[in-house]
Amino acid sequence: MKILSIAALIGLLGVQPASRESISNTGLAAPEETTVFRNGTDGYQCYRIPAIVKAPDGALLAFAEGRRTNCGDFGDVDIVLRRSSDGGKTWDAQTLVVDFGTHQAGNPAPVFDLTDARYPDGRLFLIYNTGTASEDEVRQGKAIREVWYKTSTDNGKTWSEAVNITTQVNRPNKPAVNPAYRFSDDWRSYANTPGHALQLTKGPHRGRLFVAANHSAGPPKPQFRDYQAHGFYSDDHGQRWKLSPTIDYPGSNESTAAETTDGGLLMNMRNQSGDVKNRLLAYSPNAGESWQPTVVAKDLPDPVCQGSMVNYQTRAGKPVLLFANANSPTRREKLTVRESTDNGKSWSAGREIYSGSSAYSDLVILQDGRIGLLYERDNYSLIQFTSFSYDWLKP
Repeated sequence: MKILSIAALIGLLGVQPASRESISNTGLAAPEETTVFRNGTDGYQCYRIPAIVKAPDGALLAFAEGRRTNCGDFGDVDIVLRRSSDGGKTWDAQTLVVDFGTHQAGNPAPVFDLTDARYPDGRLFLIYNTGTASEDEVRQGKAIREVWYKTSTDNGKTWSEAVNITTQVNRPNKPAVNPAYRFSDDWRSYANTPGHALQLTKGPHRGRLFVAANHSAGPPKPQFRDYQAHGFYSDDHGQRWKLSPTIDYPGSNESTAAETTDGGLLMNMRNQSGDVKNRLLAYSPNAGESWQPTVVAKDLPDPVCQGSMVNYQTRAGKPVLLFANANSPTRREKLTVRESTDNGKSWSAGREIYSGSSAYSDLVILQDGRIGLLYERDNYSLIQFTSFSYDWLKP
């Protein structure tokens, strides 16, 4: 009797041999992938700027900017939403959350308030920005960006009317737009994180809602040094909002934040200054009320792009920070997720999620403890969702 080799037997059975990746991670499930937003569908030429959160019932809520006519940052831009009730395997039909007419509504920053006794099932905040002119025109002082939020008490199925909080969290000098916009700071361009916001879970500021943000101030400067990161927060479930101090690094731009083990905050920022091709970090021991000096994260290369950060707790109860960005100093590619076990002082080499063209992303922790990532890929042609275990993430 002829004895077949393993390779021949596999061929006869029509089974594809395991990839090198699955061989090197024996026993670990490979990441699962689904497309959430694809250009040219549902009336939008382009989708960009992903944000994702997990609802208390475990559902995933994926937000994006739906750009009706082109992929440019300014134009007729809406905020749209898709929901998943099975951990990202399938997604419900797309719904419209914010429509600012023919102008721009963007930078969705969702966060669940889970500490408000009035809403025992949680209350979802969606903080966002609106604009009536391009970023260049705004930086030149011809227009401003305003800041709003909507809320939902049924996990994004229905929404409240929009609330304008610009006077609380922005400093524009544009009385022609609104008589209350008379701030000598002269903030012009403005953007939430983009990506999810967060709620503090421990320490004296437990329950605080915090939104990472950035702004430009005064006339444009070279290397976007008119930009600086900041944040804003609420300790009374969104009734009042306070500004966090501006980060002391000109050129600090799109930012994301996560809680540290002592109840403080770590801000992780895009570096627009051109000095170095690395991320910027700033720590706040009092959850955004003040910041220690900014440091350059030498183990976080970045091609001047957005990144995402989230808290994670291992099965052993160990808290870590996870961070996702394009792992290149020159190109938006090689999307990688890293971890830090020391509150961001150092970062692992990470695991590459996608080697090709990839840009903005947002991390989320699933109900079963898996890690989810919603990200732009393939030259902004689609927004993909992938999920994987923490063990798979480890080398």
